[in-house]
Amino acid sequence: MAATAFIFPGQGSHSVGMGRDLAATFSAARAVFEEVDDVLDQKLSRLIFEGPADELTLTENAQPALMAVSMAALRVLEQETGRTLPDMAALVAGHSLGEYTALAAAGSFTIGEAARLLRLRGQAMQRAVAPGVGAMAALLGATLDQARAICAEAQSQSGAGAVVEIANDNGGGQVVISGSLAAVDRAIEVAKAQGVKRAMKLPVSAPFHCLLMGPAAEAMRAALAETPPRAPRVKLVANVTAGILTDPAAIAASLVTQVTATVRWSESVTFMAEHGITRMVELGAGKVLAGLIRRIAPEIDAVSAGTPAEIETVISHVQ
Repeated sequence: MAATAFIFPGQGSHSVGMGRDLAATFSAARAVFEEVDDVLDQKLSRLIFEGPADELTLTENAQPALMAVSMAALRVLEQETGRTLPDMAALVAGHSLGEYTALAAAGSFTIGEAARLLRLRGQAMQRAVAPGVGAMAALLGATLDQARAICAEAQSQSGAGAVVEIANDNGGGQVVISGSLAAVDRAIEVAKAQGVKRAMKLPVSAPFHCLLMGPAAEAMRAALAETPPRAPRVKLVANVTAGILTDPAAIAASLVTQVTATVRWSESVTFMAEHGITRMVELGAGKVLAGLIRRIAPEIDAVSAGTPAEIETVISHVQ
């Protein structure tokens, strides 16, 4: 059987109605949504299934919502195959908030713990920077080294205290930058002057994965001290290291660092490919990660599973 990794999406993959067919079809999925609703004391499932979109997009809602949909998909897959995650996957990984989902899937957190941590994480990230102070932008067609040089030039031209850093190395010529509004705007100008294919600001509410998120990192340090992860039943490929982590203390430290550090997704996918993974199953909303994987490591068989029909297709990949 091919070596398989299960991967879990991050913010930006959400949409109103995600997971609704899973909940309508499978009791295992309904149980996940009910658990998250109870833990958060909020009818988050109604917001996920019915919207409104602007409320679902709020970071404090989108983060636990995406986790819930991914975990619902996993529970359905386990129910339908009669197999647990360790029977199906050699590695797990998640993009940004998806790392918490990966850890919940691997048993380091319960679903309830992950929901509470992600609610707190979303709130802390939103509070860390006042609206209008920060920004994020995508550089399409830029190499990582080129993006680093663009950030360095823009930061040097933006005055004391300015911040602009690599937030996500998504691979396939897609690099996301994050920081102070003026510095990000300047980076877009520099990128265009250097002939980057496309440089565009992203519609986000805060500058994630940069030093401006320091207060949110400290909030997560305190939260993870109170709710520490357990050893995962499946090895985690971490965003911060782009390598395997299994020690709970190291995992907790990486989750704190992750708030202000680059999501090394391209390197993580390459690492998994180099360590024998030949299939990657994206569980949850959207198909963003599968699309990135096809550009980073086209030899990998990448599939997505967020609907009943897609789950049926994935079953043939893991049996």
